[in-house]
Amino acid sequence: MSDRMFESPVFVKAGKNLIEEIACLEDALEFLYEWPKNRRGVIYETARRACQKAFEGDYPLSAARQAFCGFAQTVNILEDIATPLPWMTGTKPGQGGGVTA
Repeated sequence: MSDRMFESPVFVKAGKNLIEEIACLEDALEFLYEWPKNRRGVIYETARRACQKAFEGDYPLSAARQAFCGFAQTVNILEDIATPLPWMTGTKPGQGGGVTA
């Protein structure tokens, strides 16, 4: 396991019907670098700098994750996944106690 992995992943909207898992600093930086330039601002720059400093080892990983979450929340892309999605639980179709023919 990488020492750059977040304690828990961050889930963000990456499109109209797509949710992306941000599990580590590399994921966060890649997401931030791909963020549209015309939508960048002070909070974006703060998150990017925090993640970059953590990547270089000069900043706590937890603070970088928090900065990324703050950015995601501000631009309204943070997803609160309180209930695990089906693909996260490993449940296969047909399992669930239903009657099969």
